[in-house]
Amino acid sequence: MTAELVRGQNHPLPDTRLEIRVSAGHPVVACATCSDEQGTVRDVWIAHPGAPALSGVEVPQRATEAPRFTVDLDAVPGAVQQVNVLLALPEGAAGPAHFGATAAPFVAVAGQDGTEVATFTITGLDAETALVAVELYRRQGAWKVRAVGQGYAGGLTELLGDQGLATAREKATAIQQSAAPLTPRAEPAQLRTSGADGTHTRPSLDRPDRTAAPGADATLPDPLTAAGQPAPTADDPQTPTPDAPSAPGGPINYAHPRRQSVAPPPPPPAAPPARPGQPAPPVAGDATGWSMEERLYNQIWGMFEDLARSVAAYRSAVDFAETRMDQELDKALSDPRSRIGGAGDTARESARAKCEQLTDQARQVLDRDLAQLTAESDVVEPALPPSFARWDNPVWHAYRVPMEVPMALRLGDLQLPETPDLRIPLLVRLPLERGLWVDSGGTGSEAAMTLDEAQLRRLAMDSAVAHAARLLAVYPPGDFTVHVIDPAGAATASLAPLVDSGALAGPPAAGAQGVSATLATLTQRVDLVTMAVRGGASDALPPDLDTAEQLLIVNDFPHGFDDRAVTQLRYLADEGPAVGVHLMMVADREDASAYGPVLDPLWRSLLRITPVPDDHLADPWVRHAWTYEPLTVPPGSGVLRQVLDQVVAARRSWGR
Repeated sequence: MTAELVRGQNHPLPDTRLEIRVSAGHPVVACATCSDEQGTVRDVWIAHPGAPALSGVEVPQRATEAPRFTVDLDAVPGAVQQVNVLLALPEGAAGPAHFGATAAPFVAVAGQDGTEVATFTITGLDAETALVAVELYRRQGAWKVRAVGQGYAGGLTELLGDQGLATAREKATAIQQSAAPLTPRAEPAQLRTSGADGTHTRPSLDRPDRTAAPGADATLPDPLTAAGQPAPTADDPQTPTPDAPSAPGGPINYAHPRRQSVAPPPPPPAAPPARPGQPAPPVAGDATGWSMEERLYNQIWGMFEDLARSVAAYRSAVDFAETRMDQELDKALSDPRSRIGGAGDTARESARAKCEQLTDQARQVLDRDLAQLTAESDVVEPALPPSFARWDNPVWHAYRVPMEVPMALRLGDLQLPETPDLRIPLLVRLPLERGLWVDSGGTGSEAAMTLDEAQLRRLAMDSAVAHAARLLAVYPPGDFTVHVIDPAGAATASLAPLVDSGALAGPPAAGAQGVSATLATLTQRVDLVTMAVRGGASDALPPDLDTAEQLLIVNDFPHGFDDRAVTQLRYLADEGPAVGVHLMMVADREDASAYGPVLDPLWRSLLRITPVPDDHLADPWVRHAWTYEPLTVPPGSGVLRQVLDQVVAARRSWGR
């Protein structure tokens, strides 16, 4: 699984022989430095275009848009504790003046077999002309990669000086001179030779033929693995599964068809430059990606990162101001002389005034960032495709059943207490790599406290139906099938849109017998497809096997489940996603408390969402508690039924 890193995050390296691929969209000078335990770089530990190879590290010999680094960590000197990957803009070349004027550089760390281990999109750059992209470092005898993204407005001189190099200015000048393009020279006449037919020819210089048409002798890049960072999700970043053989009844490959394994290209031209002193106007799709969908996905992830950083900086500044005020008050009151007269009151007023001043300054910076993000959100939301859009987006009124699977699905919105009006879409990659759990129990949030148990259960099932309808809407006709287990028939009203439209594979399963039959069918499907994929014998699958992706909605768990059914449910949650069988639980964990810790792995394997706003999603990056807000269909709107009717009509016309 490829780890999509964010700034400051690290990831273990399974191999010591690596290839680091960079996509910048414009020529950059690629360098690498090695540092010791003190973080100091020596002059002989620098690889650059003029000296592209040192022990264990090799860099390109010229500035290029897509430089590649070759690293053998077993071959680096023993004193080296860290290898830094550096990028710089070439001086004197026609191109961007700083990284903030270009697309965000993308870095992919791949193993010896070419499989990507970790990726990092370096966002948030402005006036920097050189940066440390990633670093490879030793930790307890093992190597790890860390996403750094530290930029320097002073270029390579400032960067190398920060790494402790005494001759930083001279070395930076030499690196830039070595990366400068050579002046073309006339070809000497002696390079001409006689061919076999007596004609004069010129020896081949092994240069790629840039005019060759695809499909002739041109070498084309490998297909792309979507490298955008996860929206802001609670899921781990997802990667495609290996291609599976095709079955007579349909495809078995549940990976996104457009995920590829090289870096994305630069984005389309951005908006015109802003006026001096004003921020640049936001543009929808202003991020890297092969398609508008992927650009929007990466842009939403960037908005999530920007909001997380801005709020983290604000909270840190407020905490610093309050800590400083407490220290000043303690210092003032520790002197007995300040307790007599007005000296103590003056000290307290001065400390509070400084605290308020620092807090106000931090709030002004936060408000500026929020205004910019709000303006960007106002531009991005109307441009979102149906899979990314809320139910009240006008894009649903022009909905048409798609012919290919999108790269992600919106499950709800995320917000922070400081920004109640700014919502960031919560996107999960498709196909789903873990099931969903719509918690119908009391979550402890203010919204849940105002509702009784019956209302919460009804809202939870309504939310599950809306998610199922969204999944049906974003898949091609017949490529997604929905099953429902409702043992007591308690969700009849909520399931009406799915049942009345004919979108379900069959009537909701009721009673213990219905539960057992449905679970047995899906368990058998998981077994058959798993064996076919692993054995490369997809042609041996039964011709009547439905190879479309399957979603099982389970309501009112564990009512109607015996021990065998519970075991089958856990099996589907663990093994199903790999072969296209997904689980959506609508349940209160307290109802299954009699099973004790037996069901703990089941709950942990599912992504928990709620039918009402709740701050249960934790951010491991800056440790924010994000409030999740579910997507709801506007009251009185017929958009859900309209979409389901189109899905069913498309199935019938395609004979699916």
